[in-house]
Amino acid sequence: MCVALDVSPSELDAWLERGWRRFGPVYFRPACARCSLCVSLRVLTQAVQLNTSQRRAVRASSRLRRVVRAPIVDAERLDLYARWHANRESTRGWEPNPQSAERYALDLAFPHPSARELTFYDDDAGGKLVGVSLFDETPSALSAAFFFYDPSYARLSLGTANVVFLIAGARKGARPYVYLGYSVESCPSLRYKERFGPAEALVGRSGVGEVPEWRCFVPSTPA
Repeated sequence: MCVALDVSPSELDAWLERGWRRFGPVYFRPACARCSLCVSLRVLTQAVQLNTSQRRAVRASSRLRRVVRAPIVDAERLDLYARWHANRESTRGWEPNPQSAERYALDLAFPHPSARELTFYDDDAGGKLVGVSLFDETPSALSAAFFFYDPSYARLSLGTANVVFLIAGARKGARPYVYLGYSVESCPSLRYKERFGPAEALVGRSGVGEVPEWRCFVPSTPA
């Protein structure tokens, strides 16, 4: 893990290709020498094949207005994050994680040239903000970073729809990849990433001057 400033989109592209992730000004990747449970995944955007549930999620959320812009922090986003996290605390046993405007600005709205925000609004409910997706845009990829949403809209499967919309955006921009971060076999909440494909998994941890090796990823369990 390291803190880096003034990282260009092209430089971030090279970091992503080597399994690094960005969260605010912090860059990180797995470092356990004898463990390979954290698998870096990227979806091949031009060849994606949606399954029935993914197509259903897109249809269910298609009425929502979507806006892409640079990330910002405001009371509306802080309130949505608080309601989403409170639901996770109740349903999944998460520890409380209060989010101040200062912390949100650092972690989720850090001013980076690649940083983007995809927001979902329900105009039938007065333009209500119901989902926020944070991602990075580089010359060859979109990289999903964080997503939170209104728990009362869970029936729409917004998390699934968000990934599909990112894939569609990458394809439209002629970007061959969408990076989904890490899948961990022992962590059910991260296994959803394996349902998008075809995908590739990073082999090992290549360093500077080494060519990263990505291989076809085959999920250990059916999608």
